[in-house]
Amino acid sequence: MEIIRIPKIMQATAKGHLVRGRTIGFVPTMGALHDGHLSLVRRARQENDLTAVSIFVNPIQFSPAEDFQGYPRDIEVDTGKLLKEQVDILFMPDTKAMYPGGFLTHIEVEQISERLCGAFRPGHFRGVATVVAKLFHIVLPKRAYFGQKDYQQTRVIKRMTRDLDMDIEITVCPTVREKDGLAMSSRNAYLSAEQKRSAAVLFRCLSEAAASLESGIIRVQDITRGMQQILRDEPAITEVQYAGLFDPVTLGEIHEIGGDALLAIAVKMGDTRLIDNMLVMMKKER
Repeated sequence: MEIIRIPKIMQATAKGHLVRGRTIGFVPTMGALHDGHLSLVRRARQENDLTAVSIFVNPIQFSPAEDFQGYPRDIEVDTGKLLKEQVDILFMPDTKAMYPGGFLTHIEVEQISERLCGAFRPGHFRGVATVVAKLFHIVLPKRAYFGQKDYQQTRVIKRMTRDLDMDIEITVCPTVREKDGLAMSSRNAYLSAEQKRSAAVLFRCLSEAAASLESGIIRVQDITRGMQQILRDEPAITEVQYAGLFDPVTLGEIHEIGGDALLAIAVKMGDTRLIDNMLVMMKKER
């Protein structure tokens, strides 16, 4: 596995592979790798000549009150996992390389960045869009891979690539879960054993809401009320930021079900923010 830290060298290396007709599959990460990340790596290996992974904890997607300094980092463990998965290139730039002095350019995807998590994390998706655009220009992938757990992020990135005519295929892969249904996340490391057990309520909440929809209960207010009640009944949850049904494309709230729906949740357990979601494909006759 080739480890590259300088953007210009990464870009030159990528261009060399492209000239030889090799496709690059790319998995951008912030490290603290778990089986969810590795599932993306495996998909990238299946579908491309080369697989590149980046590890970069992006400071501009964190607000001053968030956990940038404390975000989980273990480069040695992460490198070992990527070696085992036979990744071809690991790109690990530092902050100065990505944002040199005088950096003034940012990318903002309007509307969809302001909803759901964007309402609670102002500026977050501006930081995400900016760093992902930079990484795409540096790594030059044919395909890039993201997990459905970060559904809003995938919508922002898809819209950015479409609006800016980036010739990159965005592949969204299923959320990888623990045995109890908890979506795998680097931030799960912040949870105590008791909190982690309690966090399984998110998947239960989504599953019960999906079952209600599929059984014919289609009053939005009933589904939303039921989801919020399940979450508020869990003592370990200190805040329910949102829980309900949303349009899978615009991410706006659904007031009447007339098609597919996104069930989405964001809660806090102590200082740890957890998100999860589930897409429900409604039958046409409904």
